Order: sequence, then structure tokens, then C-alpha cells
Amino acid sequence: MNVLIIEDEKPAARRLSRLLSELEMEVSTMLHSVEESIAWFQKNPHPDLIFLDIQLSDGLSFEIFDEVEVKSAIIFTTAYDEYALQAFKLNSIDYLLKPIDEEELESAVKKYRNFKPENQKIPIDFNDIKKLLVNPLEREFKKRFTARVGQHLKIINADEVECFYSENKGTYAATSDGRNYLLDTTLEQLEEELEPQTFFRVSRKFYVNINHIGDIISYTNSRLQIKLKRFDEAEVIVSRERVRDFKLWLE
Repeated sequence: MNVLIIEDEKPAARRLSRLLSELEMEVSTMLHSVEESIAWFQKNPHPDLIFLDIQLSDGLSFEIFDEVEVKSAIIFTTAYDEYALQAFKLNSIDYLLKPIDEEELESAVKKYRNFKPENQKIPIDFNDIKKLLVNPLEREFKKRFTARVGQHLKIINADEVECFYSENKGTYAATSDGRNYLLDTTLEQLEEELEPQTFFRVSRKFYVNINHIGDIISYTNSRLQIKLKRFDEAEVIVSRERVRDFKLWLE
């Protein structure tokens, strides 16, 4: 079986390749941009299966297929639910939300092996999916939050937040001036609103801002401890199951 990965984040591509090898699927090629992929497809036979990141550094990966007629099965990989939803509607083999979960990957591979089309074009209309996406490369993440302080509303800029954390059923923003503000939201809601290159959910309790990390220390049970520049009211620990993705995020 000939497997191709198209993913602009090289550490993520290497991790996916490693996980696939554990499932006895060997990756023959890894490509990292729209331009590189178009050139490759024009000179090489199409693979049996493509793991396709939707958003690449130089554009949407669908642009590849403006130049190339795809003849491969596709499993989409994406960090955003709305992309995954459209991929599902367009009858791809499957889609995987990033960071990729090992069990979900195994399930997608099993689905492909059961389906396994033989020399059959997969019916995906890339023009339709492009029309359904609204400014995906310019997605706006939340830049400000408000918190009630007495009779006043405090405006908090996202880049001033060292971490978001939950405590006693409340969600707080800890800022670089040493203050903690109660927000009217949850960590689950923040997951859809925070810029993923700046904020990472290190545990069920904490989201941290990469720009406010002062130190990272090895901790018990293969975990990591994060020292933020100002926040010191509780230990910020990267849970063991998130350590690998956290290290990839740092790169």
C-alpha cells in the first residue's frame, strides 16, 4: 500500500508517519506545501491513500486538485471542526482532528482497509468544499475578554493572559500583572476561541500562553511542570497523555 502525507508541520508529519508504521502502514512520501505537492503529483503515480492536512502554509490543500485530478482515497486531518464537518459531507474515507488521537487514527485506518477502493476515483468535489469555507486562512480568534470587577467591566487582552484555568467550577484568566479574573466562560468554550499557536491546553485545568512560559521542568510520571513568569498560585502540570503533543506544539 502506497501512503502519502501532506502536512506543513514537519513534526506533526513525522509523528503521524510513526503512528502509521505502528499500524503496519508505511508512508512512502511526506509533502509540506501546495506548491511541492502539485509538482510531486505531476511526476509520480498517485498513492492508494492520502492523509491530507486542509490548511497548509501556502494555501488550502484543495488548491492542489485545481491542477491535479485526485485518484486516491483521502483521510483529512484538520485542527478545526468546521473543516472536518465539510470533509465528512464530501464522502472522504474519514477525518481526524488534530492533534491526532492514536485510537481515532486506528479507527480511520480500519475504515479505509474495509472500504479499500481498487482503482476507483473517490467522489470528492473540491470546488464545493472551497465554496463552503469562509475565509479559512483569515480565521479570527478572540483577542479580548471581559471580566466583571465590582460594578465595572475589565477588558483583558488575550496576549496579557499567562494562563486560563478552572477552579471551583469557575474559569479564570491569570494576567501578566499578577491578577486573576473570573470569566463567564468555560475551558471547553475557550478551545474554540483561542489562537492554537499561542495557547495550548496542557491539562483538564490549564491553558497556557507560550509567550509567558518561563521554564519547563521534568516532573514525576513522565509529566512536565511549567513555570509561568508571574502565575504561582498552583502548579501547572502537563498531563502525561498531552506531553508528546505539547512538545510538538513548542516546535
